Amino acid sequence: MKIYHNPRCGTSRTTLQLLEERGHKPEVIEYLKTPPTREELVQLIRDSGLTVRQIIRSKEPIYQELGLDDLSLDDDALIDAIVAHPILMNRPIVVTDKGTRLCRPATEVEAIL
Repeated sequence: MKIYHNPRCGTSRTTLQLLEERGHKPEVIEYLKTPPTREELVQLIRDSGLTVRQIIRSKEPIYQELGLDDLSLDDDALIDAIVAHPILMNRPIVVTDKGTRLCRPATEVEAIL
């Protein structure tokens, strides 16, 4: 079990707490310190069943600065932006044997426990 975690994010902290309260000891990956590789990110997106636009944090200032709201940008361009600027990856993402889920809200983690 893994959680792609940002300790400054309330939802991420709540999700980690839910996992620990249920007796799980996930591998905590602070993705701002240890970002996923491009291949790992693509796999996370694929396994979650979400689109790249659903994984990207549009509220981050760099999103606007880079013009990522341009709908003509393809997935590869968006993935490249997330790899270059990991703050753009939405969180937390939890990976278990039952699946991969963007846990917003934190209770979404229940579906893969």
